[in-house]
Amino acid sequence: MPRRHLHMAAADGAALRAALRELRAALGADGEFPAEALAEAGRAAREPRLPALDATGIPLFTIDPPDSVDLDQAMHLARRPGGGYRVHYAIADVAAFVAPGGPLDAEAHRRVMTLYFPDLRVPLHPALLSEGAASLLPRQTRPALLWRLDLDAEGRVETAEVRRALVRSRAKLDYEGVQKALTTGTAEEPLTLLEVVGRLREALERERGGISLNVPEQEVVERGGAYTLAYRAPLPADGWNAQISLMTGMAAATLMLTAGTGVLRTLPTAPDGAVGRLRRTAAALRIDWPHHLPYAELVRSLDPRRPAHAAFLQECTALLRGAGYTVFTGGQRPEHAVHAAVAAPYAHCTAPLRRLADRYAGELCVAAVAGEEPPPWAVAALAALPQEMAAGTRLANTVERECVELVEAALLKDRVGETFEATVIDVKEREPLVGTVHLEDPAVVGRVESPLRELPLGERIRVRLTEADPGTAKILFAPA
Repeated sequence: MPRRHLHMAAADGAALRAALRELRAALGADGEFPAEALAEAGRAAREPRLPALDATGIPLFTIDPPDSVDLDQAMHLARRPGGGYRVHYAIADVAAFVAPGGPLDAEAHRRVMTLYFPDLRVPLHPALLSEGAASLLPRQTRPALLWRLDLDAEGRVETAEVRRALVRSRAKLDYEGVQKALTTGTAEEPLTLLEVVGRLREALERERGGISLNVPEQEVVERGGAYTLAYRAPLPADGWNAQISLMTGMAAATLMLTAGTGVLRTLPTAPDGAVGRLRRTAAALRIDWPHHLPYAELVRSLDPRRPAHAAFLQECTALLRGAGYTVFTGGQRPEHAVHAAVAAPYAHCTAPLRRLADRYAGELCVAAVAGEEPPPWAVAALAALPQEMAAGTRLANTVERECVELVEAALLKDRVGETFEATVIDVKEREPLVGTVHLEDPAVVGRVESPLRELPLGERIRVRLTEADPGTAKILFAPA
């Protein structure tokens, strides 16, 4: 599900990079792998476990940011002769390289997920695998878990299966290039079908009451020799690509629930208080939210290119904070099996290079389709997996929060005393002199303290930057 993204769009100064290095050291996220894990990765890269099925004839392609090399997914879409669509979706087969119980496996359980800093990644697996031998790089034959999803004319999944296979991606595409090809009509049919199927799946999402947050990315950008923050709005192609992953995750959840053993990504329905807070934020940002309009429909109406809408979408991620992992064995269906934002059972299974739980979901799905008992090592790991994933998610959230605050403080440190146009988007109920303001330029959300009068929720005010300290990752505003 969406998270706040932050990355360097231009080379940055040494001071900011030094601060990011210090942050990684403080969080124990320096990225160094134990020697025994690196040795195992080297052996596995040379001699992975290869499947018998050869599916290299399927002309798969990947869609990722231009600089990405840890490529988990590759796809191909086609029309079915009798109507509907067939989607092949290849997922990197991490288990072909990582032996259960070995040093590489132990290190993956310690790390849990790839951490993203503005200047670099701290990977779940050594780069030799995650950016090399296991990555679905173009023109390279790779072991994969190959999904085949047959859809009807409305985009509903009729059948879903997954098997181990050798695959070969033909092209590495990026979102902007895909969007341009689709907009200009120069895309070939497999790519045009991404839009067709993506739109059908979006319609089905609306029908079942689900919601995908198109959360803008905050970027550090260079303007006239100085650095600032700006938003990058997701493209429609981002959403269509995400729908393929969501569809596969829903299919995986169904397979595991039917088989009686699995790991789901679950999210309870948001409490009324959380939704009420969002309504106040919407009013603060002058976003019209009629009482009869469901939350999901409001979000779909927003334009992430508009600063006020971008700020609101960031606030919407608060409704995802109760998400967790639910495991089940022995044929016992879990009491809570639904992800409220997806509005259906759902599993993380499409990013095993970057997220630990996905490897286990993939293994259980392969066994379920084959009609076999799941691997004992996978079942044995399930009990501890929710706690491991929770700890990894907390660390990832800390990295995200600290990086945003650090970059904001670093970019504003020379502007203490300046005034900015801002909107008060939140006021603490018990401390009406303390709240949060949203600056449109630069794209900053920060704390504001008013020494004399209550902050006017929803009003535009001028604020003065009173503190910006990269050493404490802190920024503070006051009414001007």
